[in-house]
Amino acid sequence: MRAFRKPRLLIVGCGDVGMRLAKLLAPRVRVLALTTSPERVEALRRAGVVPLLGDLDHPDSLWRLRALAPRIAMLAPPPAQGDTDPRSRRLALMLRSAMIGGARPKAALRVVYASTSGVYGDCGGELVRETRAPRPATARARRRVHAEAQWRALGRDGAVVSILRIPGIYDGGQRSPRARLRAGLPALRREDDVYTNHVHADDLARIVWRALLVGAPQRIYHACDDTRMLAGDYLELAARLLGEAAPPRLGREQLRSSGLSAAALSFLEESRRLDNTRLHAELGVRLLHPDVASGLRRAPD
Repeated sequence: MRAFRKPRLLIVGCGDVGMRLAKLLAPRVRVLALTTSPERVEALRRAGVVPLLGDLDHPDSLWRLRALAPRIAMLAPPPAQGDTDPRSRRLALMLRSAMIGGARPKAALRVVYASTSGVYGDCGGELVRETRAPRPATARARRRVHAEAQWRALGRDGAVVSILRIPGIYDGGQRSPRARLRAGLPALRREDDVYTNHVHADDLARIVWRALLVGAPQRIYHACDDTRMLAGDYLELAARLLGEAAPPRLGREQLRSSGLSAAALSFLEESRRLDNTRLHAELGVRLLHPDVASGLRRAPD
């Protein structure tokens, strides 16, 4: 019975960041995680996580989620196609039904939705605050705008919903730019370059938990570090710190025929600098890696 007295958290989309969040909270919090894969069940159990088999694309498999936890970290991405996120819509509708029907505990449901800073589109390198209206330029970003709307609607029905707009996630291992540097892929020359923003995966896990604890209702937060760098400068810094060759710098037209994927090129069409004042002032987050140099110097994850 003691385990059930612990605070409970449900992670929907328990990938790398979700596992970091679970590790951060163990053993103080009883962590449950939705997974579509029976093969992951044992790995989740070894990490101290209670696995729940279910699939956001199949609503009939989600009935067990109705009243399991007072806090939910929605980290699952939308589908890869279309302009909407039916996964967020299904889960938000199910939770709304549970609240209305009394299936949930009396304490307010708290939800953190992991969105993307890509919802802003190209901002021409301007400093962007959370009050800026989204102008998504890609289907990927439009899906996120649709998902945010589903969760904010749940917030209007009584849940405490906070939205994290997240930029590029990195770490010292799998998410390191080392592989990109070793592949010799080019970066934009400085006069054509764009501003990018970053957050270390460990910091992102901590931000999710702080938002679940103290995030304000219907509030948006930029989940990023304090660095504001041009993309090419970031890669050159990474090359120095990781002992790799610096990437060649090309003009925009040359870059389009350089072998970079369409997805990578799309990120280089948008430039913005995220303001993270709310992250510090309202969530009280103290970043382990306030700049990318600190995070890249860390031993591999």
